[in-house]
Amino acid sequence: MKLALAGIVIGVLAGLAGALCGVGGGIVMVPAFALILGMEQKQAVATSLAIVMVTALMGTLNQVTSKSGLIDWRLFLVTAAGAGVAAWFGTDLMRALGNQALTRVFGVLLVLVGLRMLFLRVSG
Repeated sequence: MKLALAGIVIGVLAGLAGALCGVGGGIVMVPAFALILGMEQKQAVATSLAIVMVTALMGTLNQVTSKSGLIDWRLFLVTAAGAGVAAWFGTDLMRALGNQALTRVFGVLLVLVGLRMLFLRVSG
């Protein structure tokens, strides 16, 4: 019961974060899976990746069906090609790293991106 309730709450927060920020929810799910559910970092990352497929698909379908015109399909094609290849090999690297190293990499990435966003000048 605790797992189901925690999963639903984490899923709702991750889906909302993904839809609002385009982050796929991984920044919510990975720490929540590790800290609340006690998963090892590798399992939290792998589980999050599987769930992100659903949130990304649903958000994209909503954009397409609403005819928002907000998706840059040319950028999508070139970026998705590079991201797909990098994700394939990055997953191998993730499995090769220890849980502690992976946790540190994730934490440093969150801090660096967060600091950049806090001090980034937004146009418009």
